[in-house]
Amino acid sequence: MSFLTTLKNLIWKGGAKLGMTKSLTKITDDERVAIAESEYTRIQEAKKYYRDDLPVVWYRNSYGHKRHRKMNTLNITKLSAKRLASIIFNEQCEISLKDHANDELLSQIIDDNHFNLQFEQHLETGVALGGLAARPYVDDQDNIRIAWANADQFYPLHSNTDNISECVFASRSARTENKQLVYYTLLEFHQWLDTNTYQITNELYRSTERDVVGQSVPLSTLYPKMQPTITFNNGIIKKPLFAYFRTPGANNKDLDSPLGMGIVDNSKNIINAINTTHDEFVHEIKMGKRRIAVPAEMLRPGNKFGNTTNDDETHPLMFDPDMDVYERFYGDADNMNITDLTSDIRTQQYKEAIDYFLREFEEQTGFSAGTFSFDGQSVKTATEIVSENSTTYQTRSSYLTQVELFLNQLVTAILEVASTPEFFSDGQARCKFNADDELGLSVHFDDGVFVDKDKQQTNDLALVAAGVMPKLQFLIRNEGLSEEDAQQWLQQVQKEQPEYTPNSFEEGKSPDGDNDVGAD
Repeated sequence: MSFLTTLKNLIWKGGAKLGMTKSLTKITDDERVAIAESEYTRIQEAKKYYRDDLPVVWYRNSYGHKRHRKMNTLNITKLSAKRLASIIFNEQCEISLKDHANDELLSQIIDDNHFNLQFEQHLETGVALGGLAARPYVDDQDNIRIAWANADQFYPLHSNTDNISECVFASRSARTENKQLVYYTLLEFHQWLDTNTYQITNELYRSTERDVVGQSVPLSTLYPKMQPTITFNNGIIKKPLFAYFRTPGANNKDLDSPLGMGIVDNSKNIINAINTTHDEFVHEIKMGKRRIAVPAEMLRPGNKFGNTTNDDETHPLMFDPDMDVYERFYGDADNMNITDLTSDIRTQQYKEAIDYFLREFEEQTGFSAGTFSFDGQSVKTATEIVSENSTTYQTRSSYLTQVELFLNQLVTAILEVASTPEFFSDGQARCKFNADDELGLSVHFDDGVFVDKDKQQTNDLALVAAGVMPKLQFLIRNEGLSEEDAQQWLQQVQKEQPEYTPNSFEEGKSPDGDNDVGAD
């Protein structure tokens, strides 16, 4: 760090003590943030479960000494969040707009940002923690990019439980200065000064403590090209330049909070029971390792066969030196016998206990019975899966409602940015868009396992035969073709059909013009 930067930090530090600059312990200490710190304490705890960062297990050994070990968990939080995210949204999802020009631009932005892949991955964390946020921005090459924020990086400002119109994004970074680790927090505020004025404010904070935001410092410390404030007047921006996804269902921890609830929040006791039972089972397997007690005399090697140099010890090896199941016991060798100390492992009891807790977890989180637990049945057909996964399907439908709302907000924000010349270095907008008009967004989700493809195709063939379903739609729906490719298929089929003239079917003639075989 340069001398000038050090001097600036000292000046700003002195200003903070005099009240001239801002200093924050927590982001929620800022008067603009309208949410309780307890919500982010809850999110941080859920994050520990998702990372599988759980406390160690303490116990006392046979001598009464206190010991600890790492807990052997199933990490059901990660497993269930990944499973739910994959059935809600995947790479087969198609997003389109009615406006052709804007649709081409949106498709290019989606491809450049690998949106389908990225959203599925971020949706997993959103399901686990209760929400996620995204915002479009323009990089140095004038390309529109999408920045993601986890639940603990997004703070609502003025809002209600149904809509968040203002927020602050928090991003943390760390670097070493004068052999000391320093933490920087960048806060990006999105606010409406009035109905026609949208303002983005950037603030940078510095701290030497990990859990403290710190004191405000100049943006140029880390971001020399970043503007402290950007204001859009005269209704240039009509919708927020960000989108927030929250999990469905009420927030029963804070009824006034606009944030969603993650998988952990209402299932912590069951998750703890699953992890504890699994940990005890793994520990029992370890303790159930085969052990055989033998007199100590039998494990004393001689100088010809072992490592000792005592010439008086000529006892030969009694067991294979690679065996680790024998343990020496001291006492009267004449009265001691070889004894198997191996204890039985209660596999069935632990399996039934874990399955029981998994079924409770499935019920609490909206999964169908048997999603994680094992019922011992054979492989099922697609129709059976559809019928038995009704609970999971209903849960997915609830999530899809929130996903569609999130995509609507995000696409609107992308088009707002693309249609605003001020965001681009050449001062040229990339599209024409009016946020007051209908967006015309169409989202086609891939139903995956919830649709029996064979049954769907059979039903659609019957509809085509009955003349109530176009062949074009049949190809799009069942073959996964685009409308253009499906049109080409139909045109090719028509070309391959034999052409018959009306005269070819005159009475007494075959289609090739010859007389009928049975004619007199």
